[in-house]
Amino acid sequence: MSEINKEKSAQEQENPWVSLGKDLLSVVAVVIIFMVLSKLAFGLWTPMVAVESGSMEPHMQIGDIIFIKSIDKVNITTNEEGKNTGYESFGNYGDVILYRQYGEEGVTPIIHRAMYRVEAGEPMWKGGPPAPYSGYITKGDNVVTNSHYDQEGDISYNMPVKDEWIIGTAQYRIPYLGYVRLLFS
Repeated sequence: MSEINKEKSAQEQENPWVSLGKDLLSVVAVVIIFMVLSKLAFGLWTPMVAVESGSMEPHMQIGDIIFIKSIDKVNITTNEEGKNTGYESFGNYGDVILYRQYGEEGVTPIIHRAMYRVEAGEPMWKGGPPAPYSGYITKGDNVVTNSHYDQEGDISYNMPVKDEWIIGTAQYRIPYLGYVRLLFS
């Protein structure tokens, strides 16, 4: 074997650490590209959430991945408005919103339907207490587990969802893919 052929052969046999490094760099590059495209398309760096409960069944199942569009890029249509205009999202009238419970960071966000908007001082529901401020009354779609508005129970007791608590609206659903995410939580 000539010296030139030996040199080419040695160069073709790449060090496994170099190969692993290249693989890791390409994975990081793909993730960065995905995040940039997500930010452009959805307004969020990570626009996906995994459904963790059955509160939105039958329209969203445990383990579904839901793509969220930033609140900065959408106008919320409530269930009440949707009935008047015919606008539907995820099998029912109005938008499904993702919001931070009581506006708290670091807690699992809630994904429920915006039923209607109340202004400060208006009753939050028929015969209900007055709203302490303007916001949305929300509810899960599951008629068995969510017979009352979130504001009537533990989720957001007597507190309408403030605009600044809302992360965005649900746009698309990919069934079952969220189970991978749920395994790590």
